[in-house]
Amino acid sequence: MGIDLDLRNLSSCLPADLTPDQRARAQTLFLKRLSLSAHAHYGGKMQTVPKCGLWGFGWFNVWYTPGVSAVSTAIRDDNDLSLSLSNRGNLVAVVSDSTRVLGDGDCTPPGGLGVMEGKAMLMKYLGGVDATALCVDSRGKDGKNDPAKLIDFVKMVQHSFGAINLEDISQPNCFRVLDELREACDIPVWHDDAQGTACVTLAGLVNALKLAGKKLGDARIVLLGAGASNTTIARLIMADGGDPAKLCLFDTKGGLHAGRADIEADPRAYRKWELCRKTNPARYATEAEALKGADVLIALSTPGPDTVKREWIRSMAPGGIVFCCANPVPEIWPYAAKEEGAFIVATGRGDFPNQVNNSICFPGLLKGALLARSRKITDAMAIRCAHSIAEFAEARGIGADDIIAKMDETEVFAIEAADVAEQAAKDGVARSSLSRQEVYERAKADIAASRKLVDDLQRLGHVGAPPQAMLDEALAWAVAQVKS
Repeated sequence: MGIDLDLRNLSSCLPADLTPDQRARAQTLFLKRLSLSAHAHYGGKMQTVPKCGLWGFGWFNVWYTPGVSAVSTAIRDDNDLSLSLSNRGNLVAVVSDSTRVLGDGDCTPPGGLGVMEGKAMLMKYLGGVDATALCVDSRGKDGKNDPAKLIDFVKMVQHSFGAINLEDISQPNCFRVLDELREACDIPVWHDDAQGTACVTLAGLVNALKLAGKKLGDARIVLLGAGASNTTIARLIMADGGDPAKLCLFDTKGGLHAGRADIEADPRAYRKWELCRKTNPARYATEAEALKGADVLIALSTPGPDTVKREWIRSMAPGGIVFCCANPVPEIWPYAAKEEGAFIVATGRGDFPNQVNNSICFPGLLKGALLARSRKITDAMAIRCAHSIAEFAEARGIGADDIIAKMDETEVFAIEAADVAEQAAKDGVARSSLSRQEVYERAKADIAASRKLVDDLQRLGHVGAPPQAMLDEALAWAVAQVKS
């Protein structure tokens, strides 16, 4: 059987004699091999397409000089007009120094382009938002990455964009970069690795706890990893009603608690120290100790599949919830967690059930912030977005293998946009007076137009399908690798 172009039959195309571990590895290897081949085939993912028409060369006198002078002077007199007289109002800069790309670490500045272009593609197709990848060399003369260089870059470039999406910046620099830019910029600055992951994780957790018959305030939650993602997840969980005394985070040196003098002594780790003082009053030192009787494990740590041990899952409370969201390989394979008694298992990948991935969040959230002409994205906006996602899924029905909205559920992104824009107005950071319904209708129309554009490019032959041989070769190679 050949693999279909939509890739939906990938699992059934794998040989029946593969073990569960081999099947999971083969899927990952196939996707990596196909990604490399497809990127080479198309020369990347994104291109620039006009949003206006050209009915004759005389229109260049309108879109460019001399006519465009009127646009320049109008914006000079009122800078906010740049949001409506240019594409700025629907344009996001995806900014990275590529120092923590997925689970691959520092990939050098241009090494992040594949991910940043992917982010731009998701924004366009899912949220009707234009975006461009900006991978920046933040190294100083000493060869070390300097957060001040990233901060200065974004401050200078902010006037060309409606929002900034920070991505794949290593800790502890990521904390300072986000916190300073949120205050310094007059447009939303969003760190998707941190805030986006926290938003979508909270959305999945809300529904998972409902299915398990547990409440957020009562749940014992262990977070494996204390980077930008999990520290922000912990903050949003507490802001939404989680009990700090029932939370425990782990970094590479053990549990975070008030006795961690190494964290207290490092001024760059101020976000981690805040959590040391608020959480883990029992001062659990090991993951095994903390997970005994725990209700939830949220792992955003070292890619697995053996980072999370089977015995840890076995020791959790009945109805255990396991989010193993490292990319590209989860900390434990979902089948293994289920075998050890986990009730609900989620990963960051779309080829397993329960994809808890930022792609469900940031396209709609940023669309709402842009349509609201918001000056910031507050924590309340992120929490509102999380509940928007959770409520959408609950309304159409949830189950142990279906806790959260999926990327192909178009409606969720417009609903997120409307809810986020409404919250921006409540928080006093919106410049637009659009109503919730008006934002919803604008977002829905823009998303539909973006998807039609992609469909038309394919239907009219401007973007051709990848050759079947490319798919078959990637599959054969992946199977051979796991069998060797």
